[in-house]
Order: sequence, then structure tokens, then C-alpha cells
Amino acid sequence: MQDAMFSGLFGALTTEHRMNFIANNLANVNTHGYKRDTLAFSDTMAYYAHDEIREPLMTVRSKPLFPEPKNMARSRIAVSNVDFGQGSMKVTGDPLDLAISGENAFFKVETPTGEFLTRNGHFVLSEDGTIKTPQGYILQGDGGAIQIPPNTRNITISGDGQVHADGELVGRVSLFSVDNMKNMEKLGHNLFKPRYNVEVAEGNGYATGARVEQGFVEAANVEVVTEMVNMIETNRQFEAYQKVIQTADTLDRQANEKVGKRSS
Repeated sequence: MQDAMFSGLFGALTTEHRMNFIANNLANVNTHGYKRDTLAFSDTMAYYAHDEIREPLMTVRSKPLFPEPKNMARSRIAVSNVDFGQGSMKVTGDPLDLAISGENAFFKVETPTGEFLTRNGHFVLSEDGTIKTPQGYILQGDGGAIQIPPNTRNITISGDGQVHADGELVGRVSLFSVDNMKNMEKLGHNLFKPRYNVEVAEGNGYATGARVEQGFVEAANVEVVTEMVNMIETNRQFEAYQKVIQTADTLDRQANEKVGKRSS
């Protein structure tokens, strides 16, 4: 019964990983610009040495020396992906809140450890007039950081990213696109970076049709009802795998008891 035991064990571990992803999606349902994580599964085949042997048969009536190949499929997590689908727009009225209309476009921010991409468009104004994230990451414009002059009363940002302070052009918000979004992974703090040992070519996000919407923030693309259904389904799967493990353990115990009685 070891095969049943291991199948139940690895199945339970797989559902545990899936539950972690679902819980993280639900925890970030109110995070601006958050992109949900998804999991892909595939079958892995368990092979034995005799499965690869193709013995010659002397006659039609010859009996094979080895048993027939019996490959066992076990479902495993193949890869995790980020769903970059567009989130809904939420009105805030804050002139420094920006939402990106278009999936393949990102803001770029400068952090103490380098420059990274993000979809979170909730920005604030620092004491020196620099547009930053609440964490202090500097929003990058076409010429670097965007400075707002002191005592500015009205800040307007057009759809193509041009920033005007009291009617005077002071910079342009840069939008960046990537050649393959599957090569992007999450860094934390709602930031994205290229996957390890993968080069990602950046382009002009406005050229892909993306636009900047002032006074809006992009909501997380997490559907609460869908994630709750996935959570219930995953919980039921975990319970089923537990029963498989318990049943296999019971059968092993009964087999050991019967063998022990016969040998005595």
C-alpha cells in the first residue's frame, strides 16, 4: 500500500501549496495593482527499470521474462504564474493616484536595491516635492525623478503621462512594457523583476496603447467569490487525500496482522 500512501501524501502537500496561493490572493484583495497568482498542474510518471526493457520473443508462444510496463501518474505542481489581467478602476480623486489602462505596462520605481516595475499607482509627495510611493520608492519619469515645485496648488497628469504643476510642464510619467510578461516574477511590496537568469527587454508602454488615468487606482484582479470557491475545493481535496492516507495505513496494519498470525 506504499503507492497509495505516497500518492495521498504528495497530493496533500500539493493542495497545501495551492491553499497558500489562494490565501495570499485573498489577503491582497484590497492591495492596489495586485496581480493574482495561479498554479498549473501536470502528471508525473513513475517508471521502473523493466518499463524500458523491450525483450525479444523467440516465438509467438514465448512467455515474457518481465512484467508489463505499469506507469503511475501523480499530479504535481508544474509552474506558478502571475495573472496580469486588468483590474478594475477605483475612483479616489487624489491627483497623485494613477491607474494604468492596459495590461502590458508598468510604472518604474527606484528603490535602495535597484529599479523595479510595479502596477501600484498610489503615490505621495515627499517634502522636497518628489513623487514617491508610501514606502519611499521614487517614481521614474522620462528624465528621472519628477519634481513638483513648492506651493503648487494644482497637479494634472494627462493620459500620456505629462505632469503639469499649475499649468507648467514639469515631467512625464514613464510607462514600461516587457517583451514577455511570463518572465516576470514578484519581488515583494507589489514589485516585479525578471526571473532569475532571464533577460527581459523593456519598451515604451504608451506604444502598446496603455494610458494613465489620474485620480484612479487599479484594484487587485482577484475575484473573491472565485477564490473562496477554490479554497473550499482545495479543502475538500485535502480531506480526500487524508482519507487515502488513513485507508492505506489501515490496510497496511491489517496485512501485517494477518501475515503475523499465519507465520506464528
